[in-house]
Amino acid sequence: MSLIIPQHYRRRLLPETTEVAIKMIKDAFQKALSSRLHLRRVTAPLFLLEGTGLNDDLNGVEHAVSFAIDDMGGRKAEVVHSLAKWKRYKLGAYGIAPGFGLYTDMNAIRTFEELDNLHSLYVDQWDWEKTIREEDRNLAYLKATVEQIYEALKEVELKVYEAFPHITPCLPDKVEFIHAEQLARLYPALTPKEREAEVARKYGAVFIIGIGDVLSDGKPHDGRAPDYDDWSTPNEEGFNGLNGDLILWNPVLEAPFELSSMGIRVSPESLRHQLKVRNAEAKEKLTFHSMLLAGQLPYSIGGGIGQSRLCMFLLRKAHIGEVQASIWPEEQVEQCARAGIEFL
Repeated sequence: MSLIIPQHYRRRLLPETTEVAIKMIKDAFQKALSSRLHLRRVTAPLFLLEGTGLNDDLNGVEHAVSFAIDDMGGRKAEVVHSLAKWKRYKLGAYGIAPGFGLYTDMNAIRTFEELDNLHSLYVDQWDWEKTIREEDRNLAYLKATVEQIYEALKEVELKVYEAFPHITPCLPDKVEFIHAEQLARLYPALTPKEREAEVARKYGAVFIIGIGDVLSDGKPHDGRAPDYDDWSTPNEEGFNGLNGDLILWNPVLEAPFELSSMGIRVSPESLRHQLKVRNAEAKEKLTFHSMLLAGQLPYSIGGGIGQSRLCMFLLRKAHIGEVQASIWPEEQVEQCARAGIEFL
């Protein structure tokens, strides 16, 4: 997206108070999330060894920041993009029972991002993963999990209001669900991002199902790597996919606001199918993929929830740089400063 400068922007909190509010939000949300989904905190890696298949490919094309390790004969390590596959591996390693899971603070560097109101070189999110049974791999289970996460959002939004009464809640009572194919049929003349804007403006909070598979117009709604979310399995509503994105309507930017990407993870069958579709069958030989195909990893559901994005939304900030420390183009910093948008 292009940089948005809201007209007549007025910050709700001074930078010093913002720092206090950020801690409050992060403490409250991870507590609410872990309680609702039965998650326990684990320590996350900042980097992983190259060639294991544990690092995420996001849309399947992004390159990770990498470096050579002197004391390991120059072997390469990669800074994580996210921890979708690593978390599933940990569920198996820790023997976590169905209905329970883990979450962690994930910090990443994404050098390929187009820097704007929502996108930064530095990414911080709660990565979470939960063990499920094979029979839980359905749309009803996915929707119930999304609703639990949404209730955690509303709980923390109310805490922000109690601490700062001039920041009034804006989230609707419930989150709506729509499949990407239904969205394409509703707005055939619009691009996927324009469709997101229309549906988010209408409902305030929406979960778009089926991100990654090709739709009837011959294109996917958005990209998704083939080896973590299951975007191809037929679901009980007659469409493909057991994953999606949680999109909110941002009243400050007057734009759709993606807060979370999540889903039921691939089974051995859907992994094999999705790798074939993407001409990525060579990945079957990697450590993670070979374990999954051999049935050595548990079925799971999981996702990532942006920490800075959550703070930005709940504190009515216009730019992610107001709630995190990162690097921005000088022209963008100056343009924002003229509009009263002060970066940390």
